[in-house]
Amino acid sequence: MITAIHTMVYSDDPTATRAFFKDVLRWPFVSEGAQGDGAVGGAGTGGDDPAEWLIFGTGRSELGVHPTSGDGDGGEWSAPKHHWIAVMCDDVDATVAELAGRGAEFAGAAQDMGFGRGVVMHVPGADDMLLYRPHHATAYDLD
Repeated sequence: MITAIHTMVYSDDPTATRAFFKDVLRWPFVSEGAQGDGAVGGAGTGGDDPAEWLIFGTGRSELGVHPTSGDGDGGEWSAPKHHWIAVMCDDVDATVAELAGRGAEFAGAAQDMGFGRGVVMHVPGADDMLLYRPHHATAYDLD
């Protein structure tokens, strides 16, 4: 029935965002050409220019649904409905060091976030992403 999740990142500078995913995160990709219409039948054009419409393989994934309000140790809280992309790793410090060496920038140092240890990673031209090592049970390897 459902075969995959297609995550979309909207960017003010798509070329910079695609270059970040391609060169810094080193995600594998296919190209759909300059306008996103270059490959009939889903085969891809074989291009690797970040100015083209690159579609990235992001590896294993999972989806969590979080509340927009609650009452916790810090009192009542609320947030607007939104989507947030987080990428997971096994070692936050080692991953930050490796990605920083490739040009990634982060908002401060990694910290304990309760559900895991993480840090916000800046994505050129787009919204930030969370990079974290989960402390929670994971579902990305379920079949």
